[in-house]
Formats: sequence, C-alpha cells, structure tokens
Amino acid sequence: MRFTIASSRHLCLSVITVGLMVTGSMSTNLAATESKSETSPQKAILVTGASSGLGRMLAESLASKGYFVYAGARKERDLKALDAIENIQSIRLDVTIQNEIDASVQTVINENRGLYAIVNNAGVGLMAPLIELDEKDLDFIFNVNVFGPYRITKAFAPLLIESKGRVINIGSIAGVQTRTFYGPYSMSKHALEAFTDALAIELARFDIKVSIIDPGGFNSDIGKNIYKRLKAKGVNFENSLYKNEWENNWVLEGGDLSMMKGPEDMVAAAEHALFDASPQQRYMVVGDAARADRTMRALLHRMLELNENQPFTYDREGLIKLLDEELANMDQ
Repeated sequence: MRFTIASSRHLCLSVITVGLMVTGSMSTNLAATESKSETSPQKAILVTGASSGLGRMLAESLASKGYFVYAGARKERDLKALDAIENIQSIRLDVTIQNEIDASVQTVINENRGLYAIVNNAGVGLMAPLIELDEKDLDFIFNVNVFGPYRITKAFAPLLIESKGRVINIGSIAGVQTRTFYGPYSMSKHALEAFTDALAIELARFDIKVSIIDPGGFNSDIGKNIYKRLKAKGVNFENSLYKNEWENNWVLEGGDLSMMKGPEDMVAAAEHALFDASPQQRYMVVGDAARADRTMRALLHRMLELNENQPFTYDREGLIKLLDEELANMDQ
C-alpha cells in the first residue's frame, strides 16, 4: 500500500505537539537545576567558536550564572574581549589545527578545574550546487563542521569521562532536510547527526550524556560569511548551470539575517542540555512554525519512503502504533 505525507498529517502534528510540550518545560527545569548548582563546585565548560553569535552569547550566559567558561576563538581581538569577561578564560582554538587543540587540553589540565562539558559550536556555512562544487570547498566544510567536533571530543574525552559530563553538538535543521544549494552544508550537518547518535551510545557506559541542538531561522553571520567566501573565490554565477537560481538566492543579496530572532532560544536549549538531569538527545529550535513544519515533514517523508514497498511494510495502523510506542518510550 502506498502512503503519502498528506495521509500521515496527523502523525506530523502529534510529533510537533510533543516537541512543543517538552520545550515548554525547558525553562522551569533549567531554573530548578541552576538553583541546585549554586552549592556545587564551579563547573568548567569549553565552548568552541565563542567569538560571536550563539557561542559568544552562550559563553556570557554561562559565566553570568557562575560557571567557568573556556571560550575558544581564533583572532586576537576576540580573545582579548573574552578575557575581559568575569568567569571566562579565552583559549586560542582553531578546531582544524591539532596543535592548538592539544595546547587547549593542556591548558585545561593545568588549570586543575576539571571539565564538565564541551559545546561543539564552531562551524562554517557553504552554498553551491553539488555538481559545480570544488572538492577543496567540501574538504573545508567537513574539516570544520565534522572533523572539528570529532577532534575536540576525542581530545577532551578523558576529562569528560572523569567528570561524567556532557557533550553538546550544535547542528542544524539542515541536517535533517535540505534545499537547493544547501548540499555541502546539509551533508556536514547530516554527518553531525550520525556522530551524535553514535557518540551517545558509546559514551553512555561512562555516564556521559550527548545532545545535539538543531536550530534554524535565527539571526547569525552565517549568510554574510557565505557571501564573503563566494565573492573571495570569484565564483562565476553567469556561467553556472543554475544561473537563474543564483539570481534569486538570498545569499547574493548579502546574506543578511538581522531581521530574524536572536539566539536566545538556542542558548536556553543548550543550557537545558548541559544541566538538566534528563536532557533530550535532540533539540529542534526554530524561529517560526513554517520551519518546524517543514523539518518534521521531511523526517516523516523519509520514514514513509523507507517503509514503501519493503518486505515488512507497515500499514497506516501499524505506523500509528509505532508512533504511540515511541511516544510512550520518550515519556519514560
């Protein structure tokens, strides 16, 4: 029997409703957790990519609540600005350079604070049609977005095992869906989803909890940085097979996202993942209902495609039963 997205619309709405219920309780649970942390030893947390955007806001928020933050950045002016904030110590950290990662580990060890958690926030964006993409550009985005979190997590794993801490990866809804020209970025964020799942299984034996934050539709510099990189490379849009698509692409208008919401909701999700006794493995944090709907439908559509014409296909009732069972499992 063939199933369509329309025939499973109530499944999508059910899953979205559960997600909203969980998110709604996030602030209350976090407040309770924070009140407990006041009498505990100061927890130390490493945040990569802390020079701006989500990384900077998260570092400042954690520091203001009394946590000690190792804030990774690359430029001297950003390092100095971070050092000026109470409870923040900057670390020169490019997640693609192993020597800097090793030096960061040694710095944390020498400070003798231990390490409660890492937030793998450093990341880059890239847009291009896949059949016109330079392989060096694909290496670039995977080196930062995939191998970066892998290198950081591996390097700091002994400290996290000792503290029974947390790993927070910053993904994207582009990791579960994609659009025209989003291929390189989506590929890297899809990989981060798999990294999170495998890591959660493997680190569970050490009582380390792993989560991923999947944001979308927020104010950031990612569009502007993509625009700058395209201009610097001198991409010839006139000769592209996708000339018309490029002409209507928001990035070529400067990549401005300033009209969108700030990253406050992402900070709240990250803090919930860091400190709640039962953190979610995934947090979808989007700026509008349309993105939430599009993301959930993409996941449902993939599920239905996998289910179609396979030897053990589920009918409509079977799919609903599966959904009910999974909802029950999440409540436990």
